[in-house]
Amino acid sequence: MSLHELSIAELRRRIASGEVTPLEASDAALAQIDARDRDVHAFLDVHKDRARARAKALAESGTAKTLPLGGVPVAIKDNMCVEGTLTTCGSKILGKYQPPYTATAVARLQDAGAIVIGKTNLDEFAMGSSTENSAFGVTRNPWDLARAPGGSSGGSAAAVAAGMAAASLGSDTGGSIRQPAALCGVVGVKPTYGRVSRYGLVAFASSLDQIGPFTRSVEDAALVLNALCGKDQMDASSASVPVPDFTSELDRSLKSVRIGIPWTFLGSHVDPAVRASFDRTIEAAKREGADVVEVALPNADFGLAAYYILANAEASANLARFDGIRYGHRSPRAQSLYDVYAKTREEGFGREVKRRVLLGTYVLSAGYYDAYYRRAQQVRSLIIRDFAEAFQKCDVIALPTSPTPAFKLGDKTDDPILMYLNDVFTIPVNLAGLPGISVPCGLSKEKLPIGLQLIGRAFDETTLLRVAAGMERIAEFPTGAVAPVSKGIPT
Repeated sequence: MSLHELSIAELRRRIASGEVTPLEASDAALAQIDARDRDVHAFLDVHKDRARARAKALAESGTAKTLPLGGVPVAIKDNMCVEGTLTTCGSKILGKYQPPYTATAVARLQDAGAIVIGKTNLDEFAMGSSTENSAFGVTRNPWDLARAPGGSSGGSAAAVAAGMAAASLGSDTGGSIRQPAALCGVVGVKPTYGRVSRYGLVAFASSLDQIGPFTRSVEDAALVLNALCGKDQMDASSASVPVPDFTSELDRSLKSVRIGIPWTFLGSHVDPAVRASFDRTIEAAKREGADVVEVALPNADFGLAAYYILANAEASANLARFDGIRYGHRSPRAQSLYDVYAKTREEGFGREVKRRVLLGTYVLSAGYYDAYYRRAQQVRSLIIRDFAEAFQKCDVIALPTSPTPAFKLGDKTDDPILMYLNDVFTIPVNLAGLPGISVPCGLSKEKLPIGLQLIGRAFDETTLLRVAAGMERIAEFPTGAVAPVSKGIPT
């Protein structure tokens, strides 16, 4: 097995024993980027020299053998600050921005010994479900270059799926880690809101955003979460909750685990291939001794509408800082203060970002606040209550991650509603602030990955990961698989 195919756990074992050096590990990832990223376009910026220098420093200090992620090559979604490197958010308005500090989540990975090899592509300001909204070109799914990798963290998912990084970081506001994980055949975790610091993450919707990892196995995800989680004084929303060893229960069986399924919500939203794979995995869990019970999420069907009111309202407020004065792009055509604002945003923001800012501003405006924003908050409260009642009957809740396998590039770009429906199963989790994980559970007839989503109680990632590891063992998908090389870019 080539170095770029190794799990984090195996790579760490070999580095600790001296069998592999950090430089060899990072060079293997960089070589895979050279071989595949021309087609996939997962990366916006590759830090080759910085990564190799970091690898050499880890080896010379001896810390690569002792740190929990020592020598592990990781990629970072390009809406997280890394000091001295470009952080564009996939937008022209930040096309040349270099932050003077590093995001806490990134710093914690580096403190654990990880090597940052580059920044990955995303839908502009994390607004999208296909990574087609980036100002710097689309990312292609490494399983099929004609198809989308999902979004908004499509670059991070594709990088791990193609073996270009052992792990990556993404952000999840309404499914932007779990949905691309499902479409790219990798594991993606959205931790509980507040479990991971958001300091240094460029905000989309502050009450919903959460940073989490992509890996090729549940064990690897647990290892990365061990480094990521914990209170941060720089983020008032980060929770002062103890961080357990998330790997501690991964070997436990599924026996007597209670898996709740909201069959009514599942309804007719799902592609037949996704439903068949989901049903097979649940039946396999029953054979392993899991108890499957029906639960109700009666207000989950309203989650999509509530989300696109609340998220857009917060985006409208958060993106007001991009005014052409403090940082980022400033229009050279501006002749007045009004021009600075209007023309800078006209030139700098893409179509989807403009759409969402306009919608968000509208629902916050006088005369519409109560009709839209307040009602959406009330729906959010109902969804939180629904989950609390459901968890009285079960330990985790299971749903498909995405209603379809990876769709063809361009198929949904002209219909925003059709695109938004990709996140119908993931959005309620963000509204409730709960942890969720997507685990590959099968392949469609076209050999496209299908993801199973598990949802846990707040701050109970240990149980969530335990059940996910059990599902991974019984799923009809090769754990840790690197996406096969696709044959050329379609015309």
